[in-house]
Amino acid sequence: MAKLDRNKKRIIRNRNKLKRNSTGRYRITVAKSLKNISAQIIDDKINKTIVSASSQEKDLKKNKQNKVNLSTLIGEILAKRAAEKKIDKVYFDRGGYKYHGRIKALADSLRKNGLNF
Repeated sequence: MAKLDRNKKRIIRNRNKLKRNSTGRYRITVAKSLKNISAQIIDDKINKTIVSASSQEKDLKKNKQNKVNLSTLIGEILAKRAAEKKIDKVYFDRGGYKYHGRIKALADSLRKNGLNF
């Protein structure tokens, strides 16, 4: 089986487990590359992104930071933007990524700044 097929299956399996247990909540998805990370809060009922934050935003690109600190900063920004929209209950969709390193730093930062998941 090709590596892409295994990754797709892992992503779908993870998302289906999460959707079963979290009705009435918004979904936080994470996308990362070797240099950047982004997260967004999505309303699955209308398939729209409500709030997003990315390491490619202009004000974040100016500061040279390591990737874990950048993930923590993205979590703080996303939580602050979610609070402005009165969002506090979400579920965390890590996609096919392991809950480790930058993904864990992002999730911990979101929790610390007021999001419940």
